[in-house]
Amino acid sequence: MEFLDFFNYSFFNRALIMSILGGISCGIIGVWILLLNIPFIGVAMSHAAFAGAMTGLLLGINPVLCGFIFCVTSALFIDPVAEKTKLHNNISISLLFSFMLGIAFLFIGMLKDYRAEVLGFMWGNILTASWNDVILSTAAVIILISFIIIFHKGILAILFNREIARACGIPEKLIFYVLLIISSTVVSLHLHSIGGLLIYSLIAIPSASAYQLTYRTGTMYVISSLIAVISCIAGLFISSVTALPVGATIILISCVLFLTSVLFSKKRNYEKKTFF
Repeated sequence: MEFLDFFNYSFFNRALIMSILGGISCGIIGVWILLLNIPFIGVAMSHAAFAGAMTGLLLGINPVLCGFIFCVTSALFIDPVAEKTKLHNNISISLLFSFMLGIAFLFIGMLKDYRAEVLGFMWGNILTASWNDVILSTAAVIILISFIIIFHKGILAILFNREIARACGIPEKLIFYVLLIISSTVVSLHLHSIGGLLIYSLIAIPSASAYQLTYRTGTMYVISSLIAVISCIAGLFISSVTALPVGATIILISCVLFLTSVLFSKKRNYEKKTFF
């Protein structure tokens, strides 16, 4: 099969569009998670969405909808748990992650006739994306970008320091929770296409790569999204040609791009110039 022949297939075109949309949204929320210094939240949300999907399969309810509910609920519990227990956000996130992981594997053990669906939500397959998935992902990207434009200064203040943002009169709690809800939406929407065990990597790695290359948040959004999109598209084409798993191929490519970004890191060169 020649390279251009792939574009004759509707499922491949849908997967290509989802690669672009998923890369943009995961790249942006990855920057938020990185700069807020709560990296574990990506793991917690992806496993919460996975646990929700398993609950949906067990109860006969739409698994994507259940994944979204579980993901948002878990995200909204992070701050209250941290405040009540006097623990750092990362500790409360790890507690929620452990709870959701327990639910996910408990329900997997109870499911008897959904092995294919379970593996689909666990590892994902972007080639199975529907036009409905494309529409929902497009809406998510529009909401995401609109949120950044409208609350640009407030988001920057929160990413810098939530306490200082609060002292300046910025509604930091509202913006922070909306940020978490949007992130949860992105995770749950791409659960079936990327997979619950892999989507965290697509959130974390491109943003870490972008962090190596720039000091500006706006530029970081662009670079992180670009790296995620390139990883998705390259992984899609390579897996189509070689029959390798799509999700795993995407993550491995993003890892290669991260290592490349480290070689050209402005921060690494700055440290060499400063201390050596």
